[in-house]
Amino acid sequence: MSQDVPENTYRLQITPGFTLRDATQVLDYLRRLGVDAVYLSPLLQSAAGSDHGYDVVDPTRVDEARGGPEALREFADAAHLRGFRVVVDIVPNHLGVAVPHENPWWWDVLRSGQGSAFADHFDIDWAFGGGRLRLPVLGDGPDELDALRVVDGELRYYEHRFPLAPGTEFASPREVHARQHYELISWRRADAELNYRRFFAVNSLAGLRVEDPRVFEATHAEIGRWLREGLVDGLRVDHPDGLRDPGDYLRRLAGLADGRPIWVEKILEGDERIPDWPIAGTTGYDALGIVDRVFVDPAGEEPLTALAEEHDAREESRDWPGLVHRRKRAAADGILRSEVLRVVRELGSPAGEPDPEAASETWADAVAELAACFPVYRSYLPFGADHLSAALDAAAASRPDLADALNGVGEAFAPGPDGGIAPASARFQQTSGAIMAKGVEDNAFYRYSRLASLTEVGGDPSEFALPVGEFHRLQERRLAALPHSLTTLSTHDTKRSEDTRARIAVLAELPERWGRFLAAVRLRVSVGDGSLENLLWQSIVGAWPASRERLHAYALKAAREAGASTSWADPDASFEDALGELVDAAFDDARVAAEVTAIAAILDAPGASNGLGAKLVQLTLPGVPDVYQGSERWERSLVDPDNRRPVEFDAAAGLLAHLDEGRLPPIDSSGAAKLLVTSRALRLRRDRPELFSEYRPVTASGDRADHLVAFDRGGAITLATRLPVGLAAAGGWGDTSVDLGDAALRDELTGREVSGRVRLAELFDRYPVALLAVGR
Repeated sequence: MSQDVPENTYRLQITPGFTLRDATQVLDYLRRLGVDAVYLSPLLQSAAGSDHGYDVVDPTRVDEARGGPEALREFADAAHLRGFRVVVDIVPNHLGVAVPHENPWWWDVLRSGQGSAFADHFDIDWAFGGGRLRLPVLGDGPDELDALRVVDGELRYYEHRFPLAPGTEFASPREVHARQHYELISWRRADAELNYRRFFAVNSLAGLRVEDPRVFEATHAEIGRWLREGLVDGLRVDHPDGLRDPGDYLRRLAGLADGRPIWVEKILEGDERIPDWPIAGTTGYDALGIVDRVFVDPAGEEPLTALAEEHDAREESRDWPGLVHRRKRAAADGILRSEVLRVVRELGSPAGEPDPEAASETWADAVAELAACFPVYRSYLPFGADHLSAALDAAAASRPDLADALNGVGEAFAPGPDGGIAPASARFQQTSGAIMAKGVEDNAFYRYSRLASLTEVGGDPSEFALPVGEFHRLQERRLAALPHSLTTLSTHDTKRSEDTRARIAVLAELPERWGRFLAAVRLRVSVGDGSLENLLWQSIVGAWPASRERLHAYALKAAREAGASTSWADPDASFEDALGELVDAAFDDARVAAEVTAIAAILDAPGASNGLGAKLVQLTLPGVPDVYQGSERWERSLVDPDNRRPVEFDAAAGLLAHLDEGRLPPIDSSGAAKLLVTSRALRLRRDRPELFSEYRPVTASGDRADHLVAFDRGGAITLATRLPVGLAAAGGWGDTSVDLGDAALRDELTGREVSGRVRLAELFDRYPVALLAVGR
């Protein structure tokens, strides 16, 4: 597979506002940038107005709003003509069902029920719904069914439209509803009473059964056409952890791909290994967390921890493992209880129980506790049996009253002698990842505010900083184990973009200054939730300057995801009004605005140093570097949809043209310096891949040696400054130097030629990074 793996990739978000034809127009710029493969967001027909494409409603065709099949062919032809490879993101786990008539398969299931040709395509427990599919669309009123109408041969509930089973058109609306293959229920019942699997807790995304060969064939026919006709050269698989048997799925997909590389969106926890799947690797979140932490000052851990505890009335900052357990348990008992109860139904009631209902509740308690204790997203039994064993032990320790139930669950989940997996075990494996994602990524991350840049997808915020030596060890392991995994710093799913995180990381070097900032602004404006305020202010100054509208949207999402002072299900209007006033104070309150402006200015230079360093390291370390659209320049985004804003490609192309004229840009707000670093690193990886076949740490000599992270990839040497505030406070590099060997080296950024022992003060006189390459 390795011969088909690109040297780097560039992610483009294809939307109704930036179609495949628009993407074709930026290919020349991407070629000059140094890109080897263009990596596209999902292209199959998605819900009307979708700006992300993960809510596919028809997997049999290319989305017309994104250009349609002809635009895909035109794009592929233009890309291949310029020497690009094309990688496309696919979504095998679910289909969008928010608007039933947009999804022909779902519509047919609603009309014909279990008699539909597509009934087995979706992961539905018909028995639990009494033979009807439960749709959580009704409001909270006691007489919501009074709003039903029969119009033009359809059942209508406000803007919602549903098909009618034959012969029911002329009954009253309530009678019509009672005689359908679906039941409209209150949206509040979804968390515990749904009978179809969802993507996480998103009711509008219904799970698919791609483990069925017929469903796989139906959902991948169009993707197969892309591959057969040479339109696509690689695939990125969204959320494989939601599939019943990811390994089997990926083997089928590899057969369809016929040697083309496949990457999976897989989040690895700690030293977790990836199963032996036929893939090129992951999409790179594991690299993101490592790169971020090598630029964080470990000295900031204790004071920032104390500051977080001071502002955290709920005391959640004191115990990350405990917070994770509680929030995962809350997800399992709350928004994902439907999924937990489905595991229980597949377990069945223990034989001989006098009270089956109580027994089922005990099973549910045990399954939820096991999921809350699970140390990784999921296992892939028999691979990962040690994770299941560890979780069972942890659950028994935390809930000794569940010992018998947990023993029963453990026996039911254990692989059989032939390695076979029981249905309940497979169901639990699909469910544990969703509980991790909703409990941790989308909840605990918004409650743990010590250093917001560390609460990022794929990362453990309790791991504060990474020593340089450990960084090197991990890169050596990556080269040996995952040499073709993507590496990334920003994606469409990151909570904050790389440059926002690079600025926030500076606070680890300035904990006292950050404490004074928080004290000053809280005297002027507060919402009474100190932990959330700490998180919000870090995000605001990290993204600064940002518009009022963007910050309002972020603050509201962050608060509702945290679910402590307001929530998605039960928003607190008065709290959310106060939250808006907090954001407004950054613009309208002169003293707060002055504080924000002052600390943002302090973060500018060291944040830029961190940003350039992290980018160069990410682009040159082992793996296939991926650049998210627009992040070749400064890009201070927050969580989606903020990170999916349009990219100014024309401006970037103009800056790149100036750079190619030999102009060395300053480190300023234009982002030209980052564009210089990105373009030179991408070009070197694309044009001289032989320079990136090894990994050897490079160490400095002198009093400031700890401020350098550097490595030799086999002819290309990366050197980057870390902890720039402390370096400046110490008076700069002084006599600290690095031995580069006897070979003549050229700095790809400045054109300077160096060799032998070089003082870092000279090497970094213009930029805080250097990319050295041996001559041809």
